[in-house]
Amino acid sequence: MKRVLNISIKIIIVILFVVTSSSYVSKHETKTYSNNINNNVNLSTMALKYDEFVANDIYSVKDTFTGDLTGYVYNCPLCNGHLGCMYRYDITDGKTTYYDETYGNVRIVASSSNLPCGSIVRFNKSFVSSEPVIAIVLDRGVRGNALDLLSSDINYALNLGRSVITYDVLRQGWGK
Repeated sequence: MKRVLNISIKIIIVILFVVTSSSYVSKHETKTYSNNINNNVNLSTMALKYDEFVANDIYSVKDTFTGDLTGYVYNCPLCNGHLGCMYRYDITDGKTTYYDETYGNVRIVASSSNLPCGSIVRFNKSFVSSEPVIAIVLDRGVRGNALDLLSSDINYALNLGRSVITYDVLRQGWGK
């Protein structure tokens, strides 16, 4: 009888342990159920998030350089009125900008071959703009890390002078 009682007590202890353990788990376990019949993703929200990601990514810095900034006009003594990277793009009418599909309307700069044609750069120069200037490399004719900003008239280019700037490369060449 004593043996049966010991076995019964052990069985009761095991049952109590199992019951206590399962109630402990259920108290601390969280499960989420969706009663929503339509589990489609909100595509508008997803598209906005994607656009936000792309917008942030196109302005991320790929590289940074320090060099001289100067100005030039299409008809300078060593210029022929054509751009080194886009020979047929007409700048003889005083145009100083280019429409890029990704960055919109951007200024035109000349660079050395350090930056491939189509590279996008960003720099701060209060004389040019109170906001950062976004420019595209469409011309050649400078050395090293210098940038030459295409200007609409000779006085603007001369007033720009020569100054040392630090600029960020946002895109290396066309579509990279």
